[in-house]
Amino acid sequence: MASGLSRLNSKDFDYWAAQHLLQRAGFGGTPAQVLALKNMGLEDAVDSLIEFEDVDETGITSDVDGRFDQNIMKPLSRDERLRRTQARRSGNEDVLEQFRNERQMRQRSDRRQLAELQAWWMGRMIESNRPFQEKMTLFLHGHFATGYRPVEDSYHMFMQNELFRRNAAGNFKNDLARNIIRDPAMIKYLNNNQNSQKAPNENLARELMELFTLGEGRGYTEADIKQGARALTGYTFRDDSFQFNRDAHDDDIKVIFGKRGRWNGDDFIDLIFMRPSASQFVCEKLYRYFVNDTPDIVDGEGKSTIRQMARVLESNNWELKPLLKKLFMSKAFYAPANRASIIKSPVQLIVQAVRSLRTPSRNMARLVQASSLMGQGLFTPPSVKGWDGGRKWINTSTLFTRQNTLVFLLTGREPGSQPWSTGDGGFDARHLVDHLRDVPGRDRDQDAVTYLSRFTIGSVPEQERMNQWVEYVRERGGADDNTTIVRLLALMTAAPEYQLC
Repeated sequence: MASGLSRLNSKDFDYWAAQHLLQRAGFGGTPAQVLALKNMGLEDAVDSLIEFEDVDETGITSDVDGRFDQNIMKPLSRDERLRRTQARRSGNEDVLEQFRNERQMRQRSDRRQLAELQAWWMGRMIESNRPFQEKMTLFLHGHFATGYRPVEDSYHMFMQNELFRRNAAGNFKNDLARNIIRDPAMIKYLNNNQNSQKAPNENLARELMELFTLGEGRGYTEADIKQGARALTGYTFRDDSFQFNRDAHDDDIKVIFGKRGRWNGDDFIDLIFMRPSASQFVCEKLYRYFVNDTPDIVDGEGKSTIRQMARVLESNNWELKPLLKKLFMSKAFYAPANRASIIKSPVQLIVQAVRSLRTPSRNMARLVQASSLMGQGLFTPPSVKGWDGGRKWINTSTLFTRQNTLVFLLTGREPGSQPWSTGDGGFDARHLVDHLRDVPGRDRDQDAVTYLSRFTIGSVPEQERMNQWVEYVRERGGADDNTTIVRLLALMTAAPEYQLC
């Protein structure tokens, strides 16, 4: 039985514990990277991931450096609005058609930029020297879920993504919740730009409590939603910037959670984070994401750990870094029951495969498309609830795509082509077993299969399957033959256990 957040004994932080940390607090790593993390020791290993501000990111090809155009969906100028208004009044269809054509052209350009943005972020997750920062950015994207289609501005999606990245280990209340009510993408997504004292819109107030901070039905009423919506009136944006429209704001007395005042959006945030369910809900989400996402886990063994996490979060004034450091050094995090207990999201599946096996990325657009086919389109979550995750990631269709995607990464073979028609596709997999090469008096083929099994699927399978894999390697060139190792990896990554991390 794991002892919640009590610290793991340093001697128990072995190679496989280091791999577990790297997979959960990042996207996995090569054998050499896992060994380097293990050799740091528990505390330094955790710090090396969470203190990512100290890690240099200059020179990576996914560095943004103004690559995205912020003006594709820029609002009309004052003169353009006046010209369009006059055309409407006079019935000048030629001018109105010009405006329509211009908008359609911009929308097409913006959709192309969204595709570039998706490929950019996938590439960044693959090559970043700060894997924890990207892992948390992905968590926050699913938590404060915002979809491109209602927003219709790829640059605003990029701005939100940068907000999450900048505050990935910051203060959940002040850096994230307080900024999300000022975020142009979220404001547009939940229609708060239409929220005024004359016509209150409850969407942002409702989801802020239900999905972002307190949890559905926990510690708030319908009346609190209505009053919270009044507090958020006038919170809008102009072009790429938040704008507080004082004329649209309702400055009258509001009663939220039984407290009276002329509350605004910031006051609403403060009131929310006084509710006891806030820390519990946020920590449940973090626990499911980093520790165990079994459906009933928060009602079972995880319940005590989540309560401890909530106390740590509150006592540190909503700072995430102290909580996550404590979690990643805890007995609960490394407990056997919590290893290989999370079904890999499509993004985790792809990024972890490239980062840990060191396969070529092949084609970033294809990887983005594969992720979408498996149910996780970057910047296009299915709803404000985000992705359900867990067992919802797996069905007959997505499992087929998962296997094809791994074969593509390992061999370069496209779905529908002849089996193994591209051989190993320029991927040298022998680095995965190089450390076994000079061990005297050992069965190298047996050792390679045993290690690769543990490295990829997290365990050594039943003897019959092990014997089949060892026999396969012996008959086809042994552990020094690259094509044999690549094909063995294709078998292992098709195993049900490979879907877990």
